[in-house]
Amino acid sequence: MYPNDGFRELERQECLRLLATVPVGRIVHTRQALPAVLPVNFSLEEDGAVVLRTAAASELVRAVDGVVVAFEADEVDAATHSGWSVVVTGSARVVTDPEEHERLTRSGPCSWVPSPQEVFVRIGPDLVTGREVVGGRSLYGVRLPERAPARH
Repeated sequence: MYPNDGFRELERQECLRLLATVPVGRIVHTRQALPAVLPVNFSLEEDGAVVLRTAAASELVRAVDGVVVAFEADEVDAATHSGWSVVVTGSARVVTDPEEHERLTRSGPCSWVPSPQEVFVRIGPDLVTGREVVGGRSLYGVRLPERAPARH
């Protein structure tokens, strides 16, 4: 987090509680030496690990298996200028243990685009960070002036 930027830093447990309330996030990884961001549905394990389910032959699996990635999810209310964002950073790995795979088949995320051969990708919660802004209030307790809605 950046000090004095007007956001409230969230503790790890609060971050995990918020993550569990949303169904979709974004995985951030590298593709051809450039940053890539992909929206995905997910589930959250008790230890804070993020679990994705995807096609075994997907480009995503090849790009992230054994690599450190970031996973971000948020909830924003543009009308009230409030919301939160949580980032889980850690090593991604394809689940290869048959018992863990079976458990995740029963309790893990369901693929929104089913494939004949699917795998689970687990992102370890090595670093969990988050921040929140509430109703346009700044770190200094000053309510910012109301702005007219943007016209498009």
